Amino acid sequence: MGKTLYLECYSGISGDMTVAALLDLGGDRTVLDKVLRSLPISGFETKISRVVKSGIDACDFDVVLDKEHENHDHDMEYLHGHHHEGRECNHDHGTGTAQDRHHHEHRGIKEITYIIEHSAMTENAKKIALRIFEILAEAESKAHNVPVDQVHFHEVGAVDSIVDIVSVAVCLDNLDVTEVIVPVLCEGRGTVRCQHGILPIPVPAVANIVSANHLHLKMTEVEGELVTPTGAAIVAAVKTKDKLPETFEIQKIGIGAGKRQYECPGILRAMFISESTEQTKGRNPKAENQETKDTIIKMETNIDDCSGEVLGFVMERLMKAGARDVHYVPAFMKKNRPAWVLNVICKEEDMETLQNIIFEETTTIGIRYSRMERTILPRETRTLPTPWGEVLAKVCILNGKEQLYPEYESVAQLSREKEIPFTEIYRYIVLANKDKE
Repeated sequence: MGKTLYLECYSGISGDMTVAALLDLGGDRTVLDKVLRSLPISGFETKISRVVKSGIDACDFDVVLDKEHENHDHDMEYLHGHHHEGRECNHDHGTGTAQDRHHHEHRGIKEITYIIEHSAMTENAKKIALRIFEILAEAESKAHNVPVDQVHFHEVGAVDSIVDIVSVAVCLDNLDVTEVIVPVLCEGRGTVRCQHGILPIPVPAVANIVSANHLHLKMTEVEGELVTPTGAAIVAAVKTKDKLPETFEIQKIGIGAGKRQYECPGILRAMFISESTEQTKGRNPKAENQETKDTIIKMETNIDDCSGEVLGFVMERLMKAGARDVHYVPAFMKKNRPAWVLNVICKEEDMETLQNIIFEETTTIGIRYSRMERTILPRETRTLPTPWGEVLAKVCILNGKEQLYPEYESVAQLSREKEIPFTEIYRYIVLANKDKE
């Protein structure tokens, strides 16, 4: 079964801190090395070591760049907006230009998608990495008022950022993380200097990510930037819950070190947790294995003057923004006008974002909603082998028996790549795994 990860971001979060914490939790270094070697980029190597931060032993993940790609981080004085005599630096926020004093490679989302798609990552890891980059691109797009596909910025395009994000996705995938709990992001205060001048903390990209994805931000008295755009984007992409169970057991702890020195420890603590046995006393263990209860929101609205093309686009946007399910039901309204009833299933924390999309993209002026209790089967995502390549499948458990459902997108992609009929691949997966029962 998949694991539940709790990220304790009391000292903020960055890309390298997250990679280090996941490696400390048991992320497979061999798998990660293989993926990083497969990336169609050069100019870097990675180092994994142990360091001590505020007396605490932690894992350190360092992307070491060659001179051509070097990206100097900044000490505390520079972070607070003061010049260094005899030295100029570019902070890693904002859009890059060809005239930057330090040479950096500037890639847009199209180039980064190519890099990820042509790597040795699993389909699930690719999906995670691309989502993180999309969130970063959207935040920078809003900050600089340019279309997403025209954003070419250092924070996303730099080699070290690519390596950090890819590494996070690979580790989450091979650790089989299916739930991520992040109650709050603790941020520092003050200002940071970048090529656009002195900016307040949180920087625009972080503020945009927090706003668009309904993350909980807590401002602290620590002087300096604790939450980087990459760190915020990682949380936005992978967080499934923002509340911990009332009581829980800690199964394993990983601690990742940050590079900067602050008043706080500068570590990210990651934990694998499970619901406490105290909470399950008196329950039927067999029934507990069979089903799980949770609460969802059902949103509904009637639409009688939108084209099929618009409705298709709305569905795509809603699913991408976090909807669990979207469907349309044909209906007849007053004066016998044909219409559609749009239904959206989502988590409560995604409700506002999805409502805004419906109002922006359709002609409706009102949306109904209700909270619903539901029972769901335990499930996990597995990577399964076939004669044509690997595919993802969802596996649910009922009465102690596994029920397997191949993932449509994974099967479809393999079908397109190998020019094998979709039904042939799907049938092979079902029959091959039925024989193992």
